Amino acid sequence: MRLYSIIIPVYNRPDELQELLECVVLQTYKNFEVIIVEDGSKVKADQVVDRFNDQLSIRYFFKENGGQGFARNYGFERAAGDYFILFDSDALIEPDYLQIVDEKLNADFVDLYGGPDTDHPSFTPIQKAISYSMTSVFTTGGIRGKKNNMGGTFHPRSFNMGLSRKVWERTGGFLTSRMGEDILFSIAALRLGFRSALIPEAFIYHKRRTKFVPFFRQLKFFGRARINIARYYPDELKLVHTFPLLFTLAVCSIPLWFLIFKPFFYLGLIGVAAYSLLLFFDAFKQTKSFEVALLSISAAFVQLFGYGFGFLEEGWKRIWEKKSHRETGAAIEYPS
Repeated sequence: MRLYSIIIPVYNRPDELQELLECVVLQTYKNFEVIIVEDGSKVKADQVVDRFNDQLSIRYFFKENGGQGFARNYGFERAAGDYFILFDSDALIEPDYLQIVDEKLNADFVDLYGGPDTDHPSFTPIQKAISYSMTSVFTTGGIRGKKNNMGGTFHPRSFNMGLSRKVWERTGGFLTSRMGEDILFSIAALRLGFRSALIPEAFIYHKRRTKFVPFFRQLKFFGRARINIARYYPDELKLVHTFPLLFTLAVCSIPLWFLIFKPFFYLGLIGVAAYSLLLFFDAFKQTKSFEVALLSISAAFVQLFGYGFGFLEEGWKRIWEKKSHRETGAAIEYPS
């Protein structure tokens, strides 16, 4: 039986870790260990981990804050498994998650896989709306959990990722701690010749943010991260990555058109209204909730504006910085 090492970086989230570990205990596939890496948290999760010592093969490590990429590397170095699985601490999984992964790898082995994310029935309406915006085909989230990324090879994301020990040994782990570190890692692995795959059935319930302001800050960070990825791999910056910025600029320019050319102003309002209705009806179709559908409109605009502003901010820096500039990987706290 393949031994899996489940590696979970934690930063000030003991309650969420508790819920995730409660899911891990229920796994039908039993040959695994759990490694918790506390990344310089002020609110530690050691007591939470202690509650599972009799139920899981689990180890807890505390290190100075260096960001989640380096926290995962710390876990890789201490893992005993043949295959590593990465979860964000704000995830929930079904009891057959590991069983599904193991069966898929036995049938068609890949050294790198990723799984999609979705919302859980227990999530709040805002969490469900945010989940919709991050996974809908009508927002940039539509590329997540797809077999191909804009016609290219699937790049697993670290909130739900698996990799063989060989991948870690060849890549050396995560190159940076934040700013698109998981996509950079996937690109590096793929360019070394490793094969990746999406396992649609190996999904997680992803809590993400619970309010729109933190969600905006998170998506702004994602927009900045896309530019950072281009620092290492310029060819990975695609036209589709500019869409949130173009959307943001177009919507923000609507009031200006009232002063310059009123027909464009009214066309802009009609466009925003039509897009909002599209989001509402699609979200309602998926969630069967009027409240979630309404909130999904706000979530989509927050997502696109956040990503757009972050893309613009980091892109402007990139224009003026030295071509040799690279992300240093210095200790970076998680966005709140």
